Amino acid sequence: MNVVALVGSLREESFNLQLVQTMAERYQSLFELTVADIASLPYFTESLEANPPESVVRLQQQIKSADAVVIATPEYNWSIPGVLKNALDWLSRGERVMNGKPVLPVGVSPFMMGTIRAQKHLRDILDSPGIAAKTLVPGGNEILITFARDKFDSTNRLVDEATLTFIDQVMTRFLALAKS
Repeated sequence: MNVVALVGSLREESFNLQLVQTMAERYQSLFELTVADIASLPYFTESLEANPPESVVRLQQQIKSADAVVIATPEYNWSIPGVLKNALDWLSRGERVMNGKPVLPVGVSPFMMGTIRAQKHLRDILDSPGIAAKTLVPGGNEILITFARDKFDSTNRLVDEATLTFIDQVMTRFLALAKS
């Protein structure tokens, strides 16, 4: 199975990137996970839509060929980062390669509320007609990791056993959705 991850934080030591890397290692027997480059995308504009730059075409092809997508978002000002919204705007145009694609929103934060507001906004975007992704029903399927500094080790991997057990349960449901 081919899974592509969009990581909404561009910071090298991003907890969201660390989560995606942990997932890639933990579930390597179930799928291959590749992190897409969203940093090089130009700002979305309809002026470029008919003849998009190579970075946009590459992202669209990655998503089109993926069996599933993981979107890891931090929470900036109670919403998703602009770089992630920009990538989703590009993916919502043309072929609309996200349409019907299984997507798992996840998020990590060093704070108590996690990424609950950002993930709510992300789910609204994923439900929009231009994207129309398939997601697990909310209510026990949200991966909202709080207090990240206590849950990741010095090698930048998630090590909190209770969190890993919960993610295992959600991943089982998500992979079943992706295979259906």
